Amino acid sequence: MLRNGLEPWHLLVVAIVFIVLFGSKKLPDTARSLGKSLRILKSEAKAMKDENNVPAAHTPVAPAAGVTAETAMAPAEAPVSP
Repeated sequence: MLRNGLEPWHLLVVAIVFIVLFGSKKLPDTARSLGKSLRILKSEAKAMKDENNVPAAHTPVAPAAGVTAETAMAPAEAPVSP
């Protein structure tokens, strides 16, 4: 049924429909915006891929001020009601 699904005259008809719908003045701006969006998408996808492949560096976390090893390990005291 769709042996030759996309022939050159199909692309011509689609191009004519786009020109009629959007006008010839807006097509360059639309193509430029689409290209910019695709570049951003590609760079973000690459950044996510690189982020997943790089092992996280071990950075020790400094304790809060006034916290010592003894107080950090001590159990919390329950409040005493009078």
